[in-house]
Amino acid sequence: MASKLWATRLASYLKISAHNRGLATVVDDLKYAESHEWVKVEGNCVTIGISDHALDHLGHIIFVGLPDEGAEVKQGAVFGTVESMKSTSDINSPVSGKVVEVNTELTGSPGLMNASPYERGWMAKVEMANAEEVKSLMDPEHYSKFCEEK
Repeated sequence: MASKLWATRLASYLKISAHNRGLATVVDDLKYAESHEWVKVEGNCVTIGISDHALDHLGHIIFVGLPDEGAEVKQGAVFGTVESMKSTSDINSPVSGKVVEVNTELTGSPGLMNASPYERGWMAKVEMANAEEVKSLMDPEHYSKFCEEK
């Protein structure tokens, strides 16, 4: 993994294209929104990030706009942004609730989203206002099929 991150950084510095990773990873214990955010449920809180599939299409992330801790978020509403070499994209909250923690490590190292989308590249932790909203998200199997159809 470290050599891949090094190669991506070198490619970015030299302004050349790095090859895509191939098939995107879908993690079994997560839920996914149609807008390509993932959710890891931990009691009444969720950790939110962007799926490997979306990151593969966005390319190398160079800036992350995080929500404020304590902010109220609504399911489907914008709560952050990411900027890549290709574009700037809004990130929607897959659930409603209160932001209890943000991943400030992304501020100085936005490329963590690409290098470790499901571990170190998470964006925020949200205390859910309505745990039932998770049921509207896709399981890994449905999300994989959804990505194949797009």
